[in-house]
Amino acid sequence: MVSMKNPLAAILDSNRFTGLNYQDWLHNLNLVLVSEKLLYTIEKCPPEETPANISPEELITLNQWRDDEVKARCYVMASMSNEMQRRFEKTKYASAILFHLKELYGG
Repeated sequence: MVSMKNPLAAILDSNRFTGLNYQDWLHNLNLVLVSEKLLYTIEKCPPEETPANISPEELITLNQWRDDEVKARCYVMASMSNEMQRRFEKTKYASAILFHLKELYGG
């Protein structure tokens, strides 16, 4: 999973989320997402549908958010153990995955 663009992502390879290391994994994930300017994507899900009255500038922003969200979800999923990946493979957004993990492991 190591990104040629972001060598910091290597910490996610060596510290995959297994269920027992939630706090450490989340800290490392946040570091990578900050370095990629993707942290905002885990705060909430983008809208499912594009609003009818959206301006061209807002549409560009929304499309960028959706693209960034896909990247963030890929970081989240790729940094999990195979078992954890299977548990969340049908969860559409990174923010939803992290919400569920916080409920389960965040205490």
